[in-house]
Amino acid sequence: MILLPGLLFVLWGELARCLEKDEGFEFHGDLRHIAVTNRMVYISTKERLYQLDHDLSLIRSVSQRGILTFAEIVDDVQFHRVSDADKWNATFSINVLLPLDESETLISCGATDNECGYCELLDLKNISNVLYREHILVGPPWSSSKSIAFLVDVKTHHASTESYILAAIQQFDQPAKKTSCLIGSDVVKLHNTNNKQNGGVFSPAGQHSTNSIESKGSVEFVDGFQVDFVIYLFSNLPSSGDKGNKVRLLWLEGKNNKMTTFSSLRGATLSVSGGGAGGRLVASSVIPGGPQVLWSGVFSMDGGPTNTELVLFDISLDLSLGSLVDPDFSVAKGTNKPQTPKILKPKMVLLRQNYLTAVLAVRHKAWMVFFIGTGDGQLIKLAVDKNYDTTCTRVLYRADDDRRVLPKLRLDRVDDKHVYIPFQNQVKRVPVSKCSTYTTVEECWSAQDPHCVWCSSIRRCTFEEECQGSEWLSIPDVSQQKMVSYKVVKDRTDQITLTIQTHVTASQDSLSNFACQFSSKLSSEFCRRESPPPQFPQCSCILTNGQIPAGGLNVTVRIRLGTTQLLEKLMLTNCNDIQGPPTYVLCHRCVEAGCDWSMGGCSWANQGAANDSVCQMMVSGMNFYSPEIISISPSIVSFYGRNHVVLSGRNLDGVTRVRLHADTTCNPQESPVWNNTGVNLTFHIPSADNKGVVKVCVLLPDGSCHGNAEITYQSSPSCTNIVPNSSWISGKRTITITGSHLEFVEGVLHSSAMQDVRSTRDNCYKNLIYDTPALDNVDIFQSGVFVRVANETLTCSTTITYYPDPEFTSFTSTRIGDDVRITIQKKADKLEIIPAELMVWGVQEGKQYPCIMEEKETSVETEFFICEIRMTPIAKFQQLKINYGNKTVTLNIKSFPLFALIPIVLLPIPCIVVLVVIVYRRKQKKLTAKIKKVMDDMELNIRNDIRQGFVDLQTEKADLMENVGAIPFLDYKHFASRIFFPEIESLMALCIKDIDQDVLQVQLDECCQGLSKLIQNKVFLTSMVHALEEQKSFTIKDKCVFASLLTVTLHNNLWYLTEVMEALLKDLMQQSSSSQPKLLLRRTESIVEKLLTNWMSICLYGFLRESVGQHLFLMVSALTQQTARGPVDCVTEKALYTLSEDWLLWQAQDYSSLKLKVLFAVGSNGEVSEPLEVNALSCDSIEQVKEKILSTFKSKFGFAYSTTLGNLCIEYEKNGSFVPLKEVDGSSEVIGEVTMLNTLKHYMVPDGATIKVLSTKTHPPLSPQGSLKDDENFSGKYFHLIDPDVDTDQRKNPEVKKFKLKEVHLTKLLSTKVAVHSFVENLFRSIWGMPKGRAPHAVKFFFDFLDTQADNMKIMDPDVLHIWKTNSLPLRFWVNIIKNPQFVFDMEKTPHLDGCLSVIAQAFMDSFSLSELQLGKHAPTNKLLYAKDIPKFKQEVRGYYKQIRDHPLITVPEFKEFLQESSEKHENKFNEAAALRELYRFVQKYFTEIVEKLDQNGTPSELTEQLHHVKKLFDGLKSCSWN
Repeated sequence: MILLPGLLFVLWGELARCLEKDEGFEFHGDLRHIAVTNRMVYISTKERLYQLDHDLSLIRSVSQRGILTFAEIVDDVQFHRVSDADKWNATFSINVLLPLDESETLISCGATDNECGYCELLDLKNISNVLYREHILVGPPWSSSKSIAFLVDVKTHHASTESYILAAIQQFDQPAKKTSCLIGSDVVKLHNTNNKQNGGVFSPAGQHSTNSIESKGSVEFVDGFQVDFVIYLFSNLPSSGDKGNKVRLLWLEGKNNKMTTFSSLRGATLSVSGGGAGGRLVASSVIPGGPQVLWSGVFSMDGGPTNTELVLFDISLDLSLGSLVDPDFSVAKGTNKPQTPKILKPKMVLLRQNYLTAVLAVRHKAWMVFFIGTGDGQLIKLAVDKNYDTTCTRVLYRADDDRRVLPKLRLDRVDDKHVYIPFQNQVKRVPVSKCSTYTTVEECWSAQDPHCVWCSSIRRCTFEEECQGSEWLSIPDVSQQKMVSYKVVKDRTDQITLTIQTHVTASQDSLSNFACQFSSKLSSEFCRRESPPPQFPQCSCILTNGQIPAGGLNVTVRIRLGTTQLLEKLMLTNCNDIQGPPTYVLCHRCVEAGCDWSMGGCSWANQGAANDSVCQMMVSGMNFYSPEIISISPSIVSFYGRNHVVLSGRNLDGVTRVRLHADTTCNPQESPVWNNTGVNLTFHIPSADNKGVVKVCVLLPDGSCHGNAEITYQSSPSCTNIVPNSSWISGKRTITITGSHLEFVEGVLHSSAMQDVRSTRDNCYKNLIYDTPALDNVDIFQSGVFVRVANETLTCSTTITYYPDPEFTSFTSTRIGDDVRITIQKKADKLEIIPAELMVWGVQEGKQYPCIMEEKETSVETEFFICEIRMTPIAKFQQLKINYGNKTVTLNIKSFPLFALIPIVLLPIPCIVVLVVIVYRRKQKKLTAKIKKVMDDMELNIRNDIRQGFVDLQTEKADLMENVGAIPFLDYKHFASRIFFPEIESLMALCIKDIDQDVLQVQLDECCQGLSKLIQNKVFLTSMVHALEEQKSFTIKDKCVFASLLTVTLHNNLWYLTEVMEALLKDLMQQSSSSQPKLLLRRTESIVEKLLTNWMSICLYGFLRESVGQHLFLMVSALTQQTARGPVDCVTEKALYTLSEDWLLWQAQDYSSLKLKVLFAVGSNGEVSEPLEVNALSCDSIEQVKEKILSTFKSKFGFAYSTTLGNLCIEYEKNGSFVPLKEVDGSSEVIGEVTMLNTLKHYMVPDGATIKVLSTKTHPPLSPQGSLKDDENFSGKYFHLIDPDVDTDQRKNPEVKKFKLKEVHLTKLLSTKVAVHSFVENLFRSIWGMPKGRAPHAVKFFFDFLDTQADNMKIMDPDVLHIWKTNSLPLRFWVNIIKNPQFVFDMEKTPHLDGCLSVIAQAFMDSFSLSELQLGKHAPTNKLLYAKDIPKFKQEVRGYYKQIRDHPLITVPEFKEFLQESSEKHENKFNEAAALRELYRFVQKYFTEIVEKLDQNGTPSELTEQLHHVKKLFDGLKSCSWN
């Protein structure tokens, strides 16, 4: 199969493009600034300014190019922006980009190419509209990522507010280079934002001289913001000495005016490493809201990019400090001695991870949420509660490569639900949460995401805003490890209390409906009645039995919060029984059991909360023989993981798994091990959501984890170039792939040969070298190139083109001194072979001489490769061997005598050619006319066939008769028996009671009563089923028979049958969950699967009769009528009008429609009835004519004709007398040994002819003839419309048959589909319809059961649940009914009808399929026929499943009542005693195995004794007849 390579290049229509799929925007040039308003996003690069909608769709962009007019006086220099097409001589570089929402303007300031300042006020709605421009410097005169600018508010004396631009500019130790424009030494300035302020817009001037702050050394600004008129500035002070970097915080109070604001300067030093210096601030974000001003900063602990931490500080301004003389910054020059600033220490280190580059903090409810960017292209989400406890990190976005997230993260202010991630040449818009990916309430809670709630009404994890007016659940205000926790308290009176604590936040509606239900299999009344009532979030249960069994006690707790149900299964353990050496494993087991760990031992819990932290201190207590990890190879992998990794260490013998975790409190990943030698073992590194370092330890069987190693997840490999990009088809051309992270590649694949190609790497890991695989003979083929990384296959951006092998034509030898120079000629091609790829040897007298390749010369049609054979006495070589790749070709030197013979050989050829031409022309004239006539006839026939097919298709009407009379439904017991025993008529008859017996209640004999009592015990029955299924001799047929006999036996107790089926299904699900959960219920390979089919048939019989049966019968009748409208071959039963290509009669010759006047003989004196008009075809066989007569009679009069088909004969009136019409007679055509059945055309019966119907009983024929179909070799002796495979000259009356093509008649399939389509649609919609607005009880009950099991098994894939439902209902029941209408109606199903119904059943199942159909011209017609209808049906099916899911639950009493009614309706219909005796056959055959299984399961001895007793009764029953 040829795989098309991915798209290689995308042409840029503009300078930027919108990536709608990823919600991103790419641009030329590096990102300088990004600004966000309530509706828009603005991005500046070196040469362009973009205006985007909040979803990053491009609105407009403007060029930053312009014309700079120079002047002698600097103030007279002018800059004007121009369009892209105009000439330009300068660029305006934006260094300050600030939106002013109030005035709807965008401040854009920076410098032109002469490093002079320039500012513009742009229209916020249309950036191409310049409202004001001025040559003034605001911010740095150069592009600097270490300068900042932001808007601040200053409260004036008049209680009004003035807005200013605060610009903090990077400073250097060395003086700035001189420019023609004035650049001051001020570090921090306040610039005006409007003309009403003193000095006008952009002016830094104030009412006083002190209007700025200066620095006393180099300074790099990182961030700044304002909270409640207090301005915060963060900077790094790099030091050239040993003191290291210093991180400084400056406070300014925005009050009165610019001078007062600067005079309020206070400072502090941020310490992250114990002292005042050392760390370096990379990015920061204030945490909005709260009484304190909390701030988070990303610090580089060693000044490099790797060792980074996210640290939390309280930076609230302490007004008691007073202003001070700062050692690093000054407002006015003075001689006062500097004071040491205050040192602030962090409250908490929130995250330690390499390559952190950006942070954005928000508050959501009681949580602080941090969005953290990394240097390898990730956006990580971290939630922190009010106690500063962190949740597990979640990756919201992960780039495939190592692109760096810039420290300018912004929130989408339209909905606060998206984050803008800035990269060097791109901005991405990513949702703040992945709520929709969590499918259950447990998953939604476990995500520990403050943005997510579980919405009860839509059963979906979503944002709280999207769950308005509905009940919801979410995580609590503080971090918790579990949604439900418990503790077991024992008081002084030995009373044991189980306390359940729910850790959720819920809507008020949910809280008002809070309840808990405790249950245990060992006790019907588990809790005492005096147990305290539930009170959110806690409920308690005082155990009825004051002690817990030694083996523990399984308890199920069902918690209801509104309409949401939580299920928790607990194992209660006697706390005093948890004993042993005080290890972490024992401590963890104690706390997990709800007990308390203290004083090195386990005891009953007290009323306080259990805390697992007491166990964490015991982890380090390892003994001398604990496993140790020495190395892991490889330890650096891509985020796709790695297969076959070797871990080396000591004492590894007992290791069973390897655990990987980023944090001990977060969900770890575990991988099994193999090839464990004690010092080495092998395991797979699983894939990871995020990049970074994870810890590795090895697990022992007791659950303890030992060792401390690291694995680093990095970006995935990428291949950027392939050299050379072509190969010869014989393969083994050496290819070099260049790219990044190629060390992670485990194999290379081609789309032309999808198997691994062995590869090697060069020393720098930047190149990957491999040999191309060979290709089957093709001319030119483009092959995609893929690299395999762990279990993923990644596409390379370039392809390899295969060309034919190089063609070497000749060579010449030239003597040069002691050497021989060889020139090899090769036809020019596109392979671009270089000399290094060839190996050449000269051959003389069997000896080979290596030829050293030197150079290559190229002309238009020929390529020349030159090599030299050094120091050889041979001047001329007769032969040359050339090796390339895996192929060696041999060239021989040109020989002159061969050319000399060519003219002699070629001379007679023209004479021969002339003679042949003369003879050929004579023959051609004779054949041309004959061939032309044959071709014209053939073309005419094909044209007519195609035209007729088109006419049929366009004129086809669904005018089939819908009035089919009374529907011949089978009664319930015959319907059920055909479902139960479809292929065993003896059992079908045995288990059904006769009509006179089905009203009597038959008393079972003693042996049957004993077996019935055993079967009514669920433990015995499930054990027996498992025992039988474990036997290899117990075939699938046996399983189906056993299940059906069991159904008959338990038909009067359907609720018990339901419970048994549920128990067996749970066991089957556990078996399939670890291997292939999607295959569950797909095939009938177990007893419970057949049991489910029978159960569905019983429960849905009423729905089938009332809602579906009529539509099914109408569809089958419509198919039968449509088939009869065209020829049907009597022998093969193929028809011209059909839905199945396999049953298409495309060989039929021309036919015509006939209307026959049929007379029925009445009495024995020659009287006849009134004529009956019957439609027939000229190609109908005599038996087919009889069938149509009887069918017309029944539809006309409503009852069947008194004479059956076998006792019927017909005669045709010809010239006043009646001629008998027979299937075969003396006039029948015989071909070889095969006889053609007579047709109306054979007897030359015209349209309107009179046919008389006689009964052989009253009018015996002269030569009686039975039905030919009774002959065993009917299909071998006779043919009808399809000619036998014999020579045509064996015909009695040979005739020229029309040339037929099957494809011409495929339109008949479509005609048939059009005719019956409305009936098919009505049938489908009656099946997935909702009578009275709700699904059948059984469907709703069983689908809810599947939903519950999927939740219990933690199955997260929604496709699995969809497939389970599809396999259990449509596949298991409805397809069986559609394909077998004889199960429902008193009718016969012909093979042709079976073929048509199979096509409809396939379309029905395709409607439930999750996979998309990929159909082409070679797709089967049964798929193509309904291809356009399937998407519409699929949509209806999804709605059907959703409606069922949304319906209220059916309570157990309600469903029990439904089953009881079903049992009573059909009471005494089945022979229970006969079914029990047949069941005992299996008990007798596998008696020993059943007893062993009962012993294994630890069932009570009474059951085994009862089984032996039943065996004795049956063995002693002499009069019992088994037949």
